[in-house]
Amino acid sequence: MRNNLSLSRRSFGLGLGATAALAAMPAAALNVDQAKTLIGKAVGDINAIISSGKSEAQMLPAFEKLFSQYADVPTIAQSALGVAARSASGAQMKAFTKAFQVYISRKYGRRFREFIGGKIEVNDARTVKSYYEVISTAYLKGESPFEVRWHVSDKSGRNLFFNIIIEGVNMLASERTEIGAMLDKRKGNIDALIEDLKNA
Repeated sequence: MRNNLSLSRRSFGLGLGATAALAAMPAAALNVDQAKTLIGKAVGDINAIISSGKSEAQMLPAFEKLFSQYADVPTIAQSALGVAARSASGAQMKAFTKAFQVYISRKYGRRFREFIGGKIEVNDARTVKSYYEVISTAYLKGESPFEVRWHVSDKSGRNLFFNIIIEGVNMLASERTEIGAMLDKRKGNIDALIEDLKNA
């Protein structure tokens, strides 16, 4: 009886150990289908916003919510700030990221708002180095269709997009140039840049 009890306790302990080990294992890595599904959901939300008939003032908060849900805003913000991000304090980076999220969602929200009367369709996805590129097509009234490419990664711990390329215009590259110019104009003053981004 004692041997059976010891065996049961040992089996129970091994079972707990195995459960703990499984819980500690990282989630399955992002794959091409998951990247495509993520952007499919984001595109579905964008299409719903642009076909809602709402005013720009009503649409922009919806686009900000969309960016916070699907975009890796901290990574995009750090890339946009460039070398200056290294010297920024933790509080400055937090404030900059928050202000940048509002700024970037308004900017790209207005860009997507130009798609009213049209739609975006996800076509394909492929592996590119350490991330995935999801290829979609934008169909606008009275214009030829054009590509919108999304770069997706799980490096943040979540499946999120960290770059958009619209008609060949790379968001990461263009924002680093623009934010860099804004910072230069303010003589490297990150706090002044943050305040101006809030009102951009």
